[in-house]
Formats: sequence, C-alpha cells, structure tokens
Amino acid sequence: MHTLPAITALRGQQLLSVLDDIARLRIRVFNDWPYLYQGSFDYEREYLAAYAATADAICVIARDGEEVVGASTGLPLRDDGPAFSAPFEAAGIDPAQVFYFGESVLLPAYRGQGVGHAFFDAREAHARALGRFTLTAFCAVDRADDDPRRPAGHRDNAVFWHKRGYQRQPGMTLQLQWEEVGQGSVIHPLTFWTRQLEPVA
Repeated sequence: MHTLPAITALRGQQLLSVLDDIARLRIRVFNDWPYLYQGSFDYEREYLAAYAATADAICVIARDGEEVVGASTGLPLRDDGPAFSAPFEAAGIDPAQVFYFGESVLLPAYRGQGVGHAFFDAREAHARALGRFTLTAFCAVDRADDDPRRPAGHRDNAVFWHKRGYQRQPGMTLQLQWEEVGQGSVIHPLTFWTRQLEPVA
C-alpha cells in the first residue's frame, strides 16, 4: 500500500519546476486504454509550457515523497485552442464563461484513494475563485463499447464523473489527431462533459 499522495496546486510560472515530470507522466498514463497515445516528450513539454504561460491556469500535483505520481490541469477555455471553443460557440455558450479541465493523470497504484476527487475539488475551487466562470468542462475520447482493444473488466470514469455532477453533451464534440499505439496518426472524436459552477457562497 502506497502512502496517500500529498496534493498541491501550482499556478503560472510555478509549473516550470515540474513540467518534465508531468510530461513523462502524461506519456506513461495516456499510453494505456482508452487513449492509446504514443507520446512525444518534446510535444508534451511544449503543450504544458502553454499552461505555465497562462496566468489563470492551474496544475494540481500529487506527490509521493519527491515523486510526481499524478497531475491535473485547467485553464480558461479562451486560452486554449479555437477547436476547443468551437463546440461551445455552436451550442450558443460563451466560451469566456467556461473554465476547461485539461486532463487528470494518475499512476494506477494511487487510484481509488480519493486523489481524483481532490483534483476536481481544487480545480473547481480555483475556477470559482476567479469569479467569472459559470461552467466547468472537460472532454473525453469516444471509444466503441465493442472495441477489441478494450481491456477485460475495464471500468471507465463515467460513473465517477456523474457523481461529480458532470453531464455528457453528445452534440458537443471535437476532433483531435494523435499517434496511436500500433495505428499511426489517427483522428479521434472527443465529447465534452459540463457542470454548472456554483458561485462562491
């Protein structure tokens, strides 16, 4: 049994000290189902540097001692690429009202200990404290239930996300391209999940 990871939140330039750790973690975790992502360290570092350059971005880190075992990011949707804003604009939702959760990655040995809830709690609290967002959102890759690559007994995160108050929005999907294990470059559909953000009490 591992010790419960320590959770800390970093903002802006504070992320620079852990960029390499998070890049390696993303490559390792997203290599598994359902993303099957064949990652590039250089791309990952460039991607994460955008969070460090965004004043209102957040990265929540889980550490076991000095080792980074989990990370979760978020930033104003307007500060991400236009492909992420487009489904909201098409749905009549102002992207300026949306705080976007980039990803949560956690090594398997540390799952089931409440870290996922801590990641959501910290990002939602951060978005609420900024005072200008009414919606939090993230997107997840769509995979067929009968995909033969799905591991036996795999449980996806839908139940957890529903418990957090998030609802899948079937009409709000974007297409992203990445190198998939054993497949080469593939375009993938990702659908958004959203939740109304309560104001500060």
